[in-house]
Amino acid sequence: MDEKIKRIYVPMTESGFYILFCLQSPQHGYGISRQVKEMTAGEVTISAGTMYGTLSKMEKDGLITFCREEEKRKLYQLTALGREILETEIRRIERLYKNSKGEEIHA
Repeated sequence: MDEKIKRIYVPMTESGFYILFCLQSPQHGYGISRQVKEMTAGEVTISAGTMYGTLSKMEKDGLITFCREEEKRKLYQLTALGREILETEIRRIERLYKNSKGEEIHA
């Protein structure tokens, strides 16, 4: 993994994490917003500006790619690099959680 990209994305913002997490299967910005709201019982909402700014940056950095357009909506999905960044962040979050509970980590 490119260390520069890793430094930019790890640790991730909560919005960035949810966007990347939702793109494990093709999705458009509006669909991501709905999915995040549902996953978090309305506790997290991602504004349109944050959504489309983040999608644009992630696409430019190679974490996601445009896959197709449906009803004038662009669908994106994770690239191999995006999956690697997401998995790295999930491991980091799991470590934080286990440490907060006083559990040992065996990576």
